[in-house]
Amino acid sequence: MLFWLLTVTVPIAYGQSIASKVYSWSQVPVVRQTGYEERTLLDGTTTDLANLTVQAVTLPANQPAQSSQQLDEETLLIIRTGKLTLTLGEKTKTLGPGSVAVIMPGDAHRLENKSKEPLTYYLMRYTSNDMPDLDLYRLAGGSFWVDWNEVPYTPHDKGGIRRMFDCATVMTKRAEMHVTTLNPGLWSHLPHTHRAAELLFMIENTAHEQIGGVLQRAEAGDLIFLEANVPHAIQNSSQGTCTYIAFQFE
Repeated sequence: MLFWLLTVTVPIAYGQSIASKVYSWSQVPVVRQTGYEERTLLDGTTTDLANLTVQAVTLPANQPAQSSQQLDEETLLIIRTGKLTLTLGEKTKTLGPGSVAVIMPGDAHRLENKSKEPLTYYLMRYTSNDMPDLDLYRLAGGSFWVDWNEVPYTPHDKGGIRRMFDCATVMTKRAEMHVTTLNPGLWSHLPHTHRAAELLFMIENTAHEQIGGVLQRAEAGDLIFLEANVPHAIQNSSQGTCTYIAFQFE
């Protein structure tokens, strides 16, 4: 029952629009269930999504194998700590921190923690406003993972970047993810806007996110949501480098 509880399909709900701001890891209540715990960081609607939920799920060590699941939603997984053993169809891969997976509607998958340490991952579930005809057999087969260790790091004058993926999915016209490492005190860019909404997952140290002209502090573990066309910019406010995962979608 464990992974059914974690990945059960939620009916489309017309909730409140998600506010552009920093969502604090430390201030989100922890819900403890039998065999796992979770934090719900945000839940609502966006310009392009009828529903968007982001949770952080923690599994203890050495979880027993579970049966595969298939969902009507699209799912994005980002591993924060520990190791996730992910099965997509007939393929299985153990992924470490920073690795990601995109699971298309209808694709069979299984999530396991076979390691001796706890596993924590972000679980993002979303459905487009332009709801596709969910013929799951026709849609199946487009899921993929990206192993952090296999993505090259490209240095630049402000730090460096890892480019994770850039493609269309079942629920998005375009989904793009990269990982930015920013040197101390620097801004990534001037305040700007873009049509795509954006999620930033802070994975190292601290930063200040300017949203609509107001600075908000973000720490490791925090999630930043930026709606389409909202002015924003980010500055490294720590003594060392800061690193964050940026996911844009429309």
